[in-house]
Amino acid sequence: MVTEKTLLAFDFGTKTIGVAVGQTISYSANPLTELKARDGIPNWVEIEALVQEWRPNLLLVGLPLNMDGSYSDLTRRAEKFGKRLHGRLGLQVEMVDERLSSFEAKGEIIERSGSRDFKQQGVDALAAKLILDSWLSAAQNSVAD
Repeated sequence: MVTEKTLLAFDFGTKTIGVAVGQTISYSANPLTELKARDGIPNWVEIEALVQEWRPNLLLVGLPLNMDGSYSDLTRRAEKFGKRLHGRLGLQVEMVDERLSSFEAKGEIIERSGSRDFKQQGVDALAAKLILDSWLSAAQNSVAD
């Protein structure tokens, strides 16, 4: 049985890190914000403030694997970001396969707004929500089994 948890999910990027929040009571997730990063390094004060506000039990980080499942430089950097989150915050971190999450997020934005101007549309926060949705779906399915 999955215990009640609040989760923060991160869509790691070198310029922007999308963040979403969700919980296992209703198995729902929402895009939260996008944080600026300098070469993959976030403003840790902003992340700590989000953790203080939402008090998550678990942090999820999207793992950007290649379509064949192999690692890229970005995959290794996302893993390093996950390790830093754990080291700085002392919270459990799980890596979640996020193949195609940004592509899906862009598709949702086009469908919703008709626009391909992704700069103002929150693609990375929506991608973080999709990462969290996939984790919640797997958790819900494991409860049903």
